[in-house]
Amino acid sequence: MGENTYSAQSMNKAELVESAKQIRADVVQMIYDGKSGHPGGSLSIADILAALYGKIMQHDPKNPEWEGRDRLVLSKGHAAPALYAALAQFGYFDAEILKSFRKFGSILQGHPDSKKVAGVEVSTGSLGQGLSLAAGMAWGFKQQGKDSRVYCILGDGEIEEGQVWEAAMAIPQFGLNNVTAILDYNNLQIDGTVPEIMDVAPVDDKFRAFRWRVEVIDGHDMNAIVDTLQRSKTSDQPTMIIAKTIKGKGVSYFEGKVSSHHIANMTDEILEKALKEIGIA
Repeated sequence: MGENTYSAQSMNKAELVESAKQIRADVVQMIYDGKSGHPGGSLSIADILAALYGKIMQHDPKNPEWEGRDRLVLSKGHAAPALYAALAQFGYFDAEILKSFRKFGSILQGHPDSKKVAGVEVSTGSLGQGLSLAAGMAWGFKQQGKDSRVYCILGDGEIEEGQVWEAAMAIPQFGLNNVTAILDYNNLQIDGTVPEIMDVAPVDDKFRAFRWRVEVIDGHDMNAIVDTLQRSKTSDQPTMIIAKTIKGKGVSYFEGKVSSHHIANMTDEILEKALKEIGIA
């Protein structure tokens, strides 16, 4: 498990890449220890989480309730292992707690619980609700005259939910340019490919029609992630970042496979190979 290595919004690219590597390693170790979990969609957002916590967001692990902090809404709550790994790495709780993932009595359950885990802003898991929660937070900040921003990570299968599009209409209507949404566009969901189940394309044109500023990037290119997130801070529109990712990124056993959405009882062999491929063994 990774050590607490928080460096307040000052990480360079090489450090961010190493941070993402540690998040991936902790994800597979947690799912192995917990005997179940969602590796595919957790591994695909590791780079995004490293950039958010290591460079982009205003936050203070020593004071998680600091009023001036930015907020992160992990709308795709089943990717909780990646969020837990990031929070531990950046100092919100002792990394040893990661070993208790999904075990009885642990604060680290299969979906994040804001009442139990420092740094978790909202409890998520029922898909499609996170963008609405982000809208409410952002509207509150506007009413209070605060500069805090809200970042919301969504899944591409998740945006088949109608509530997402209601929020997508409301956010520009209320002038919430303090919202940055990041779409984990790995093109796979629990039952198959996104086009097979319910094709959401063209996502970029749809959000532009709803008056969002849209950028399409490689979701594993750290420079692109950081630069695009930085630009979103000065936009006069809400920003949708469509991050083209690979489900299970970094582990060949999981990469690009529908079966990596969820796994139970990961074998010793898979764990050992995964950690070697990630580069932490």
